[in-house]
Amino acid sequence: MKDFGLKKLYYSISEVSKLTSLEQYILRYWETEFDQLTPSKNRAGNRIYTNKDIKLIIEIKTLLREQKYTIEGAKKILSEGKSRPIVNEPTTPVKIPPKRDSKVSTSPPSKKGPMELDLMEIRNFLVDLKSKL
Repeated sequence: MKDFGLKKLYYSISEVSKLTSLEQYILRYWETEFDQLTPSKNRAGNRIYTNKDIKLIIEIKTLLREQKYTIEGAKKILSEGKSRPIVNEPTTPVKIPPKRDSKVSTSPPSKKGPMELDLMEIRNFLVDLKSKL
């Protein structure tokens, strides 16, 4: 599997919710709809997501929200094992210039803990991840 810059082996549902900008109830619902999405549970019964699960969630989100597929259509595409290219997006990665805001730092991200990412780092991560799909 490709390295997407994720630092941990397992993520809680709240961490995945923040990374993907999806509500926790949506993630739980998608588990019931998509057979491929089966996060493990720890001893306490809490869901734990792997990098593979997060990649699948982002692919499902792209199919449903950006490409406007129905759940049945997205299931069919995922079961066929092929994902359609994202419409109206270039195939090569696009460098997004930082906003000219005094709060945004143009320096490389510092080594922070996994829960100490700022919004720009998360956005850059998602753009990079989307370009690799």
